[in-house]
Amino acid sequence: MDAECQTSEVTYIVPGMGCDRCESAVSNRLLTIAGVEAVVVDPETKGVTVHGQGLDVVALRAFIENAGYQAA
Repeated sequence: MDAECQTSEVTYIVPGMGCDRCESAVSNRLLTIAGVEAVVVDPETKGVTVHGQGLDVVALRAFIENAGYQAA
């Protein structure tokens, strides 16, 4: 199997998410990126885990930051 076709996951901490609307904004924005199959948000840890194929970690972080949040 080609490495680019393998499913992977990337997790970011997004400390600015404080409500359901914030979580939805981040999640919905990430779901528009090619290759993203699922986004799981953990409101307690402020973690956002992205599952997909051929994920571009730079693009994912940029999308989170363009939504108005910091990603670590």
